[in-house]
This record gives sequence, C-alpha cells and structure tokens, in this order.
Amino acid sequence: MEADESKQPERKTLDDRNRMTDLERLRHSCAHVMATAILRLWPDAQFAAGPPVENGFYYDVELQHRISPEDFPAIEAEMKQEIKANRLFEKVVVPREQALKDSESGRLGGLIERPGNPSKFKLGNLADIPEGEPITYFKSGDFIDLCAGPHVMRTGNIGAYKLTSVASAYYKGDEKNPQLQRIYGTAFKNKTELEAYFNMLEEAKRRDHRKIGQEMGLYTIDADFTGPGLPLWLPKGGAILEELEKLAKETEFAAGYVRVKTPHIAKEKMYLTSGHLPYYAESMFPPMTLLEGADAAKRPILREKFQEALHGGGELTSEKLDAFIEKAQAIFKAEELPGERYYLKAMNCPHHHRIFAAEPRSYRDLPLRLAEYGTCYRYEQSGELFGLMRVRSLNMNDSHIYCTPEQFAQEFNAVNEMYLKYFKIFGIEKYVMRFSTHVKEGLGKKYVNEPELWIQTENMVRDVLKTSGINFVEVANEAAFYGPKIDVQVWSVIGREFTLATNQVDFAVPRKFGLVYRDRDNTEKTPLCIHRAPLGTHERFIGFLIEHYAGNFPLWLAPEQVRVLTIGEDEPLVNYAKAIVQELRANMVRAEGDYSNDKINGKIQQAELAKVHTMLVIGPRDMAAGAVSVRVHGKGSLGAKPKAEVVADILAAVRERRA
Repeated sequence: MEADESKQPERKTLDDRNRMTDLERLRHSCAHVMATAILRLWPDAQFAAGPPVENGFYYDVELQHRISPEDFPAIEAEMKQEIKANRLFEKVVVPREQALKDSESGRLGGLIERPGNPSKFKLGNLADIPEGEPITYFKSGDFIDLCAGPHVMRTGNIGAYKLTSVASAYYKGDEKNPQLQRIYGTAFKNKTELEAYFNMLEEAKRRDHRKIGQEMGLYTIDADFTGPGLPLWLPKGGAILEELEKLAKETEFAAGYVRVKTPHIAKEKMYLTSGHLPYYAESMFPPMTLLEGADAAKRPILREKFQEALHGGGELTSEKLDAFIEKAQAIFKAEELPGERYYLKAMNCPHHHRIFAAEPRSYRDLPLRLAEYGTCYRYEQSGELFGLMRVRSLNMNDSHIYCTPEQFAQEFNAVNEMYLKYFKIFGIEKYVMRFSTHVKEGLGKKYVNEPELWIQTENMVRDVLKTSGINFVEVANEAAFYGPKIDVQVWSVIGREFTLATNQVDFAVPRKFGLVYRDRDNTEKTPLCIHRAPLGTHERFIGFLIEHYAGNFPLWLAPEQVRVLTIGEDEPLVNYAKAIVQELRANMVRAEGDYSNDKINGKIQQAELAKVHTMLVIGPRDMAAGAVSVRVHGKGSLGAKPKAEVVADILAAVRERRA
C-alpha cells in the first residue's frame, strides 16, 4: 500500500455541489457503487468520505482485510452487477436525530443495520454538517449513505470504470485520527474515453520528468546530504533554466518591468504583517533565533557556553545535538536574551512590498512593475514531494504590479497577453484560466473581512476576462486569503493537465504594510497589487516541459544544441570541425564536438540518445566543399548544406526561439 499523506479535500458547500460537472457526478456515483461492492465482499467495512477528485474518485474505508490490486477484479465484478441492476439514486432528507440513530445502528454507509458496529466515521461527518443545513441520504439499492450528492439518475448511467490504486490516508487528513485505506478509481462516459485516458497515462509514464531528467542529466535530488525536495541543477538543467530566465527578462523588459533582488530570509515581523503567519506557518520552515541586541560584554561568555555545550566531551552525535538545543534554550531563558526570529522566505511578495515602501511614490510612478526570479522555501510534507513538481526550494518567475484602480484592467489584461505569448512559444494549445472567488461565509475566517472590496475586485477581474475573450471558468471558495486569484491550467501535447502558475489580485496586504502613493488630488491612497508568475517556478515549469517535449526540446531550449561529429580524426578535418564549434560558441550556442576515431554511426547513436538537437556530420568531402551534413534529432538527415548557411540558420532559430 502506498503512503498518501495529502490532506482530505475541504468539505464542499451546497453551492459547490450544485456546480459539479456531469463527469464529477458520474464519478461520485461510481464511488457509491464501489462502496456497495466492497460491502458485499466485506460486510464489516466502515466508510468515511468518497468524493470525486481530479482524475477519478476514491472512498476511504476501515477494514481488517488489506485491500490490494489483486482484489480489484472481484470488486469490479460486484460493481458490474450493481450497474447492470440499474438502481435508482434516491435522495432522502432526514432530521439530525434520525441520522444519529442510523449511524449508531451501523446502517449508514452499510447495506443493513450492523448491531455493535456503529458507523463511527459517519458520526464524525454528521458533526461537520452545520446546524440548519439539510441532512440528506442517497440510497441506491441496499446501500444508504450520508451524502449531499449530486448523483446520476441511476447506476446504469455509469459508463466505463476501473479501480486504479490503494493508498493510506488519515481520517479527515489528521494524523491524530485513524489511518484508513483509500481506494482510488476512475470513470468515464464510455469505454473509448476510458481507454484514451489509460493510453495517456502510459505515455505519461514514458515521459515522466523524473525518468527523463535523470537520463538526460538535468537535475538530481540528494536526499542524504542536501535534503529531500531540494533539487540540484546539473549543467544541462542549468542551461534550460538560464534560457527560461533570459526569455522572462527580455519579455518583462519590453513590457516595462524593473528587476529587483531580495534576500532569502526575513524577520518574523515581515510575515506577521503580511498575514502569512500564523495562517501559512505549516508550509514554512521553522524559524531561526538570532542573538540580536545581546549585551556585547556578555557575548564572549555566551559563546564559550554554547561552544562547551556543543563540542565538549568528544564526538558530536545526534543525541548531543538534541541535548545542546535543550541547553541553549535554557541559556536563552536564564540570560533573558533578546532573540530575534527569522524565517526562510516562503514567498516574495512581502519583500517586494518593502521595496515599494522604500521610497515616496506618486501616481506618476504607477504602474510600478517589480520583477524577480526569487528563491522561496516551503516545507512540503515528505509524502507530498514529487520530483520537480512538488519541492521545498523553488525559483519563481515572480512579479508584483502596483497600480491604481483605473490602471488595473490594462495591467491585468497585459499579464494575460503575456501568458498567451508564452503558450505560443511552447506550443501549448489547450489552456483554461481558473478564476477563484470568495464566499461570504469565509469572510473573517478564510478570507480578509472586506466584503465590498471582494465584490469590487472580483468584478474587475471578471470584466477583464470577458472583454479579452480569455478562456476561463469561475470557481467559488478557492480564492487567496487576500483577494481573487487565477490558476492557469494547461495541457501537454498528450492531454495531461498541469497547474502552470497563479495570478492573484491583492487589495489587503498593501494596506497592512502601509503602502501608499500620492494621487492627483494630493491625497494618499493604497495601490492595488497584482501578483503574477507566468512561467511559474523553474522546478514545476521545467518538469512540465520535460514531459511536454518528452525531452526533445526545441533548438533554443535544448541543453546541448549542436554536436559536430567528424568521420575520422585526421588533423585538417578535426581543425575544420573545431572552427565550427568555436564559431557557434562565440555566438552563445551550446555546441560540442566529437572528434574521436569511433565509427560515425556510433557517434550519431550516442548523440541521439543524449537528445542533442542538431548534429553536424563532417567528412573529407564536406570539408572540401565548405559544407556540413545536417541531422536533426528525431527527424534524421537533412542532407549536406553550405557551412555558412547552416550556422546562420542555427543562430536565427535560437534567436527567434523557433518551435
């Protein structure tokens, strides 16, 4: 069984449920059918939650029998019978007292009453339903579940389905609660769609960025020394990284951005002011406490105490280190030291806010577009780390645009246009902007308690999206705590969906930092702030690009752009080849040469395996004609061409960032 430490999705509101798509309804219904099948095989099963998720559905179950993939055929056979029976999904509204009674008897989440085996997880779920919200069951055949729906009309409406995996998960995502078995599956309208999905998954395995990244020598994660989730970029990966930064800097310069640089740490006060502490504390690394402001006369004495506690008595062990930390805390307390707490930077925005505040600002200075490839550190749980897609160190293509309300529409639209430009460069044909808004029930809890500003900024974003014709969907109750946001969803060439980046509108935090500009009427006003990161982070975006291109990068982005291969190692031939390499490198082309005496077919095969984009093969006849024979990775030979023409075309292709 795989570990799954991810949190359980937040409970959907009734409005969220009403917006569920037809496919989500189908998958939710399939989860109920799966639960029915498991109960027919193991009647003592206790079910918790069974929602639809991004690529299917799951149901969490407590069961003495450890379900494994070997059990899937038996479960699917029972599911087939339930679907064939074409049972009605019937909604029943009940009083809370009845739901408590049915939970106590074991009837909820079961096929029959189960004396002595109450539905304990349904009791917990029942407690989460707010007073005044209707309590509903959904019945299909003998199975009755505490559920707000929605579902398809009948079990027979479920098309094609398949169980996929088993993981472990804590009840309600809390490690203090019992650990359950999480059974995953997926469902589609028909077998054609189901088969297409699994074909995509097989292709995705072949394109897995972790596999290709290792084969190409792009990056490594040294869990023993550097730590999990902290990628080390190797030279070839560094080349891709540099190209992306170059693209961003050129694009942003042309759009009027100015570049800044900020440190990797900041005082606790920074994040308390922004509001990230305490709300974001779980995703931040623990603080460092520094002896700032301690009496200078005491420092040598304190240094001796700490040195003795750490190094006295022989070899340093983990036990000694734990003892040192405990002793250091005692010294801090006894000496009443003024410790100052610092945090590793988890986000760039507070630092940029302080840059805005560093100088007086006028309306003439706006819009001010601050840009940085800033390094951030986030403490992702170990079970959530995944290659480059979920890491603890990330380099973000970040920018914060400070503007007046009148400038907002133009600035926000310009950000969207920048996304479209990047989509064209990288061959991203399918995308959607996921516009996330607040709900009034979350004000003062999940969201900043500024109801009028929420409505105003959401209307501004919505108007821009509609006017610009951007493809978007609106999703309630998923905004950032300080304003509406847009998650940019893209699909790779094989149809796999990725979250590329996020745009956010911030009307609250600039005010917390006291950011103001002097307007035309000589009054001080707080600017709006647009957070944007079109290329996301290096880590996630390069992970996407590896899978999007299957490692076969276009020339401008390829880690090794050109390799010159000689047929033989005669000195004049090698000198001719080296001159070509030198000319290309003088123009910042990543060119290498293979001048060995190996057979040319072997050299070509090695270059192909290394996914070198362009190979220039040179033999005596090529040299005599001032030519080269051109091969392109995955396309084969393009024939002999004049050397000057080939070099010029390579330089143009790199400069123009041709696909």
